[in-house]
Amino acid sequence: MVVKLGIIRKPNVLTVPDCGFTEAGWTIGRFLCKLGHSLPRRWLQVNPENLLAQLPGYPLAADAIEVLPDAQAYRACLLERIGAATRRIVIVALYLQHDEAGQEVLDALYQAKAARPALEITVVVDWFRARRGLLGAGRQPGNAAWYQAERQSRQLDIAIHGVPVQTRELFGVLHLKGSIIDDCVIYTGASLNNVYLHRFDRYRLDRYHLFHSKALADCMVDLVQRLLHPQATPRLDLPAPSTADLRSDIRRLRARMRRLTYAPGPATEPGHLRVIPLIGVGRRNALNKTVCALLAVARERIVISTPYFNPPRVVMREIDDALARGVRVEFIVGHRTANDFYVPPGEPFHASGALPYLYEDNLRAFARRREPLLASGQLKIRLWNDPGHTFHAKGVWVDERYCLLTGNNLNPRGFNLDLENGLLIDDPLGQWRGPCEKELSALREHAPAIDSARALGVKAEHPKPVRKLLRRLRYSRLEPLIKRVL
Repeated sequence: MVVKLGIIRKPNVLTVPDCGFTEAGWTIGRFLCKLGHSLPRRWLQVNPENLLAQLPGYPLAADAIEVLPDAQAYRACLLERIGAATRRIVIVALYLQHDEAGQEVLDALYQAKAARPALEITVVVDWFRARRGLLGAGRQPGNAAWYQAERQSRQLDIAIHGVPVQTRELFGVLHLKGSIIDDCVIYTGASLNNVYLHRFDRYRLDRYHLFHSKALADCMVDLVQRLLHPQATPRLDLPAPSTADLRSDIRRLRARMRRLTYAPGPATEPGHLRVIPLIGVGRRNALNKTVCALLAVARERIVISTPYFNPPRVVMREIDDALARGVRVEFIVGHRTANDFYVPPGEPFHASGALPYLYEDNLRAFARRREPLLASGQLKIRLWNDPGHTFHAKGVWVDERYCLLTGNNLNPRGFNLDLENGLLIDDPLGQWRGPCEKELSALREHAPAIDSARALGVKAEHPKPVRKLLRRLRYSRLEPLIKRVL
């Protein structure tokens, strides 16, 4: 007897809609359809342990993974490796900014190309981000004009591609991470500008990992090559078409993106340390499913780091289930003043300056509903705040086995709109536990825990322009929509 179930997940149960059963299974099918609203979802979902065990990965020795301590170390490492590259350089980031740090990186790339003409260099950035200026900075030509000017003056071939994930930036951007230099993968959520690279006084904290693995590097280069397309991902260092001219190509590109997967690694013996590359765009993709599976298999602890507290419902559901199982849950979240959209008192206010307060309101509501868990210590919320600097570290740690590196903000936008990826470190024997715990300790350094929702203040303390804007959003009923696209 073959039974096919279509499953719709709700907060604590699964509902089975108009089900397509074979004739032989009709009786049991009708029974399940009638009782679907009361079936525990764990009875019908894929076993999360099996899902994680079946993910194809790349075996690594523990000493093949290196953690860099801060943005300055990352900048120095990136420039050094670009200068020493012999075969290939693939830089992938949301943007390469026209400022001092960006100029330093682009100079290093051109110098490497001039010294070794056979060196293959590709830079991949978001199409829309490269063609506009900074938010709140007025009309600007964007980074693409700078790329073209640099190419014209140097007369060297460094391909800079813009990838449009959607026909409008609001509905999706390139959020892939991971640059490859020869046989080394440098994985970080940081883009390339003065603050991310700590070029001057201010820094934006991220996570910085190096993977010394030819097989993993080949796999990630292969995916970038399959992503790029002559028409749909135009060169930004050359005169490029308008977005309107690309609309049909962009739609076909997004359909291809939904089918993109990393090439599977070799079969590994159980118990080996391995790294699993994941990619996804849109709902129910492999990365989203893996995040939910990680939370579902937790038995002792979950640590989640994100700069913006706006979890999608599926993540919130898994968090609450984990708390109900007795799992210790810890969040490391950026303080509102550590948000890159924060507008200090006395500076001109713009609409994006309300975002840090919106995220803080989300966190306050979450904490208030779980005050007993905060008081008992089972739930811990840490606010990262190093005055004058900003926070951008993202990831998930589960028990003492799994560590997920990702650029995904673990919010509705990351789960539904942007093209995201991640590297999951599966360490069943604890071979990499020391560096993992050391990195977590460093993230907690400027992140004291709060003891109740009262530590987050009240909405009445928001600046007047923020209160006015958020009130308008709530009255217009646009707030849920805004949270989905932020």
